[in-house]
Amino acid sequence: MNSIINKRFIFPAIFILLSVNSVIYGQIGVSQNFKSETDSLSLKNIIEKIISTHPSVKVAEEAIINADSKIGLAKTGYYPDADATASFTNIGPVTKLSIPNMGTFQLYPENNYSASINYRQLVYDFGRTRQNIEFENESKTIAQQTIEQVKQKLSLFAVNNYYTLVFLQAAIKIKDEQLAALNSHLNYVEKMMATGSATEYQILATKVKISTVESQKVDIVAARIAQQASLNSLLGNDQETGPVVKNDLKVDVPAIQSDSLLSFAYHNRDEILLNEKRTSLAGLRLDLVKLQNKPVINFIASGGAKNGYIPDLKKLTPNYVLGLNLRIPLFDGMKTKYNVSQAQSALTSLSYETEITKRGVSTELSEAEAYMTAALKKVSQFELQVTQALKAYNLAETSFKAGTITNLDLLDASTSLSESRLMLLKAKIDHVASIYKLKAALGERIY
Repeated sequence: MNSIINKRFIFPAIFILLSVNSVIYGQIGVSQNFKSETDSLSLKNIIEKIISTHPSVKVAEEAIINADSKIGLAKTGYYPDADATASFTNIGPVTKLSIPNMGTFQLYPENNYSASINYRQLVYDFGRTRQNIEFENESKTIAQQTIEQVKQKLSLFAVNNYYTLVFLQAAIKIKDEQLAALNSHLNYVEKMMATGSATEYQILATKVKISTVESQKVDIVAARIAQQASLNSLLGNDQETGPVVKNDLKVDVPAIQSDSLLSFAYHNRDEILLNEKRTSLAGLRLDLVKLQNKPVINFIASGGAKNGYIPDLKKLTPNYVLGLNLRIPLFDGMKTKYNVSQAQSALTSLSYETEITKRGVSTELSEAEAYMTAALKKVSQFELQVTQALKAYNLAETSFKAGTITNLDLLDASTSLSESRLMLLKAKIDHVASIYKLKAALGERIY
């Protein structure tokens, strides 16, 4: 009786073991490489395309062009201003002067013609134009720094999206392989039940496992679609496309001593550099405001021709004007006083903002280091867990052959091994992502 049961049990077991082994080895290969013939996008290529085509970068580039225009506009304060004018006026009544024994004289004609070329040149404005040029130059420096910040942020978004897709793609493959193994088990137990060697419980338990994995896969697929949509948006692609990314987990850890990280970040973070530039700009603005009530000296010249000169009032006669114009502000309703107060307040506020930014950078560095250390420890833990899960599966396989456990027990061991390998991949991805976060916290360029 026992020999008959063993024969009925062992021969189908050989079939199920072969199918399980093929799935397990497939999982091992996938977990290690996760390569696919449809892999097309690398992280480097994604970042290069984003920073070269994204509208946010284009907006920042236009800000630099705008800044150049403002610098040119500020320099026009040194350039002369020239124009040509012409006029005709008819005046009535015309004043006339009568002198006895000499007749009547007309002081000016009824029709007056005038044409002239006018020239105005700044002579001295107490440094106002020079200060305005320095202000616009500093504004351009801020625009240039801003474009670097935009590129860095977009690159970090791309990194997060990329490695999330790497994980989701691998998770879907593993879920597919789990479903293949479960369906093989289901076919096996259905055949065994037909011969009376399996129970309905085994069939129902296997179907529950299939349903659970299918439900998990639905969530993972939905998450992948969302990430693909986000990547398409970053790349400017049609949302109908489904980008596939390569599994690239190679990244160098920043070669900076731990005690130098904060100092390095303070000298390289875009946020701090921008605050320093804004502080400098606020100082220039304060100096510029203080110059608003200073005198201005201009040279003026005008030359042309007009009629109305005695004795021939109708004759067009050349004429000219040369002179200096001095403008001294006496009272501006205290506008300069309040503008200076406002500029000083803005300068003080920026110093506080810089301190806030530095504190935030310090926190980001600590978090990035902590996450990187934790992820590295998890990699070691899950490597050990995979080794243990593989050993447990091998033991379960031996026990299954000996007939001491059911196919459900073997299936549980197979699932544990697959999940362990998936968690190992996630830990490795978390480690890589944490390195990129550390780079970003330090101010190292990701692009």
